[in-house]
Amino acid sequence: MAVERLGSILKHLTPGTALSNITAKNPDDIVITLAIRTPLTKAKKGGFKDTSLEYLAYATLKEVKERCNMDPALVEDIAMGNVSDGKAAYKLRAAALAAGFPNTAGAYSLNRFCSSGLKAVADIAHAISCGSIEVGIAMGAESMSVGGDALEQPFDEAVTSQSQESADCMQPMGWTSENVSRDFGITREEMDKYAAESFQRAERAQKAGLFDDEIVPIKTRVKDANGEWKDVTLTKDEGIRPGTTAESLSKIRVAFPQWGPTTTGGNASQVTDGAAAILLMKRSTAVKLGQPILGKYVGSTVAGLAPRIMGIGPSIAIPKLLNQYGLTLNDIDVVEVNEAFASMAVYCRDKLQLDWNKMNPRGGAIALGHPLGATGARQIVTGLAECRKSGKKVLLTSMCIGTGMGMAGLFVNEQ
Repeated sequence: MAVERLGSILKHLTPGTALSNITAKNPDDIVITLAIRTPLTKAKKGGFKDTSLEYLAYATLKEVKERCNMDPALVEDIAMGNVSDGKAAYKLRAAALAAGFPNTAGAYSLNRFCSSGLKAVADIAHAISCGSIEVGIAMGAESMSVGGDALEQPFDEAVTSQSQESADCMQPMGWTSENVSRDFGITREEMDKYAAESFQRAERAQKAGLFDDEIVPIKTRVKDANGEWKDVTLTKDEGIRPGTTAESLSKIRVAFPQWGPTTTGGNASQVTDGAAAILLMKRSTAVKLGQPILGKYVGSTVAGLAPRIMGIGPSIAIPKLLNQYGLTLNDIDVVEVNEAFASMAVYCRDKLQLDWNKMNPRGGAIALGHPLGATGARQIVTGLAECRKSGKKVLLTSMCIGTGMGMAGLFVNEQ
């Protein structure tokens, strides 16, 4: 292990290489000084089932304020990814004020579906980089107990009749998963095998206490079966199913028989409530404020593809991002790919020839859950924690995006 770590350090320090360029430390680097998340709980029946979106945001931001060791008045803007709540911007502003951030800090919500949390990080990072603000918080929060991503009604035919791809934007996500498995020959057996590994990795990580470095305890209230309110403190992810095997997953019925035979409730991401938050500023600002530097935001990109196979988005976005920085997957130490469905996870792993040991080492959304607007930020929290624990350096995160996109982000661990 010591030899492996030394080799990794030398690889990143070799002068003049693309790796050394992204790992170099400069005053204008955009750095992360705090990265936290809530436990991820089962929507409609878990610990956050009776918790409002505004309370989720408030409780998360309150933890940021209490843990950041700086004057909250320094925060100039807060961006929150959220998919299912059209009033999220109102709720975030109220939550930020309640959490103790002064009214001088702006707040807004954004929605690029499952990449919203990463998009929030990119937005704040770019605002700092161009001098619009000096310090900002990027976060994501989702109450899937209340909302989701299903369409309430079809789009206007005057629009969708112009293009098959336009009409395909209305396809439910489960349908797109079956399209991926059918188009690219991904079998139910492969998907269950992948999903079982995700559960097993998450189970090992939880038992070893690895998530304790990511999760902040959240106090909330839950209504029990008798309608009585109880005060609870949530500290653990709820979606992990101990003892899961490919064989046990093979017994779960198909979720979308009208569209195909491969996707199930066991090999797809879970419907989940949760939040994550990341504090960003320039390196020079962090040094001046005496802030600990956890990592560095290098860059991110988005790429589009056919809506009907939106799940393979990471296979498009990842090469695009790596090419922008002259890197290959051999240069990446940890890869967090959102497991929207095992169909897309298997495809992206195999298409990119990803080392499975590097990919989602603590499990992914199949085991942990996928609170839509929060996942993009949650992946960064988890990935940096894994890098700290294992002595790794370069983190890549990616996810597919409904309607046919992929996004990817690149980070450097500095702990």
